[in-house]
Amino acid sequence: MAPEIQSLFPSSTAVLLLLGACLSAAAVAALGAADDASRPAVPLPGGGARRVLFANGLGLTPQMGWNSWNHFQCDINEAVVRRTADALVATGLAKAGYKYVNLDDCWADYQRTKEGYMIANPKTFPSGIKALADYVHSKGLKLGIYSSAGTRTCSNRMPGSLGHEDKDAKTFASWGVDYLKYDNCYRDGTPETVRFGRMSRALKNSGRPIFYSLCEWGYMEVPKWGGMYGNSWRTTGDIIDTWSGMLDNIDRNDAYARYAKPGGWNDPDMLEVGNGGMAYNEYVVHFSLWAIAKFKCSVLSTHARGKSSLIDSSSCVPIVFGADRMGVQGNKVKKYGNDLEVWAGQLSRHRKAVLLLNRGATRSASITAAWPDVGIRRGVTVEARDVWKHETLPGRFTGSLTAVVGPHSCKLFVLTPVPR
Repeated sequence: MAPEIQSLFPSSTAVLLLLGACLSAAAVAALGAADDASRPAVPLPGGGARRVLFANGLGLTPQMGWNSWNHFQCDINEAVVRRTADALVATGLAKAGYKYVNLDDCWADYQRTKEGYMIANPKTFPSGIKALADYVHSKGLKLGIYSSAGTRTCSNRMPGSLGHEDKDAKTFASWGVDYLKYDNCYRDGTPETVRFGRMSRALKNSGRPIFYSLCEWGYMEVPKWGGMYGNSWRTTGDIIDTWSGMLDNIDRNDAYARYAKPGGWNDPDMLEVGNGGMAYNEYVVHFSLWAIAKFKCSVLSTHARGKSSLIDSSSCVPIVFGADRMGVQGNKVKKYGNDLEVWAGQLSRHRKAVLLLNRGATRSASITAAWPDVGIRRGVTVEARDVWKHETLPGRFTGSLTAVVGPHSCKLFVLTPVPR
């Protein structure tokens, strides 16, 4: 890795090991490299296709990219964003599918112009968003932006889009924006279905396909109606960079697994990998759960020794799972007591993703994935590939797969049927 690129990464050995392990998986799965817009409807077993209700041609696999919030919060500027775009390309993450470079809150000036337009903060984004979008596009990437379905955004440092939906959507389109994260602060009492629906219509009429991410926080059971308006929807409150906080978000998200589909995805919030609140093995669990749940395989920002740094927040398992065009969200299928769990999800070519999770803090445990629990027919024989070790286990398995899993750890497998 070139020194100028290496300086963008934190010094944490654990994070660098994650990066190396994940990037090597790109060769394992030549999946999902094409733009979403070029993908056809996803066929289902037995014929037919999943219907995309919000049909803008985007999000047929979960979005992958970088977002500024979880580390930088309001401390962002155009130089950080440009360096991030450079690093996504230089490290090979862009080629692996990490296309979105997303600004979160605090990018705009405090007030609108006298004509009612939102503009970039002249101190932190002096070149403007159009110039930034042009730069990001020149790297083969896509630019995302942020607003709120209220009078102000959550930081209260910039205006929201309530009452300005059409003007803002057309402004974003004129700048070349490709993605909108739409938050839920400073609302006026109008139902979420109305306020988020207004922006949905405005984006459709903006003249540009823009990925629409509803950050509605799981109010009003958003998975049941989010697909009529957007490409993804938050099923939870903001993630907390702790073991219990991470698990709480994925558990809430799991309740709505059946509503995820190509074109519309459940969102348990962004990955926290590298931000320092969890241990290495806990971040591996975080990666793996988000991947098997088919969402938010994002690259997040972090900081090290005063330098802006880039963390790969999941380029291994998402390439295998998130970019899999089957488009079925995996979910929790079996519990053994309070701590031991089996998660499973359907992949293309009759494969299964299986995750064995030990939530306990003190001891290793043996966990079994039985074929009836993970959706494999009795009598079927499989090969098992360990996703994190990039190894195929010796022998073949019929009826079940058992592994010993350490505390606060998981093991993640792809099971592929083989002739007996």
